[in-house]
Amino acid sequence: MKRVLITGANSGIGLQLARDYRADGWQVVACGRNREKLEQALAGIDAEFCVFDMLEFESMQQAVSELAPLDLIILNAGNCEYIDDASRFDAELFARVVNANLIGTANCLSAMIPRVKRGGRIAVVSSSVTFLPLTRAEAYGASKAGLDYLVRTLGIDLAPHHVKVSLIRPGFVDTPLTRKNDFPMPGRVSPEQASAAIRKGLAKGKAEICFPFAFITVLRLLSWLPHRLWTRLARRTVRSEP
Repeated sequence: MKRVLITGANSGIGLQLARDYRADGWQVVACGRNREKLEQALAGIDAEFCVFDMLEFESMQQAVSELAPLDLIILNAGNCEYIDDASRFDAELFARVVNANLIGTANCLSAMIPRVKRGGRIAVVSSSVTFLPLTRAEAYGASKAGLDYLVRTLGIDLAPHHVKVSLIRPGFVDTPLTRKNDFPMPGRVSPEQASAAIRKGLAKGKAEICFPFAFITVLRLLSWLPHRLWTRLARRTVRSEP
């Protein structure tokens, strides 16, 4: 039986992936910071729990050190906060988001790459935000852009070790995190749709998985605009000063 480890498995995309992979017959290692929340979210599902904080490297290493080898690792956990007033740039917020999304992922990679079977795969959830510079997304976008580069480089450097790597770049997904957003979210999909797209892409061995198609296509087209034109368009969405 194949084994998959999923971080951020107590809600949103991670929770749906855990449910669906288990339904597909995989052994699931569900990861999160709080065991009680994991058990509540995955009640009735036969899953193995692995509890750790991605930013506490030594305790995380210890938590994963006894895991059996894995066929697939999906690093999904992350955070999103926006910088509402760039004239009062919040360095603490920036560091908090970068640590959660980028440094936390790096910690996971360091601890988990040795647990991947020969021929296995590591998948990292980034974001479609990296197609374009978007207002208020200085911290979130920078952290995800870092993930993009990290994952693409790993794909090159882990190939000789027979470990494959996939980059996942979703659009808006209806999760507890995105429900906090105070702006329109075009093309938003359900966790079930996101899980289906991710599992289908990974099963096909795709190096990059972007969805939903229509929304991603629009972002790709906009990314081809001259930078000056895009910045003019983006500035129109910035909130007016009170």
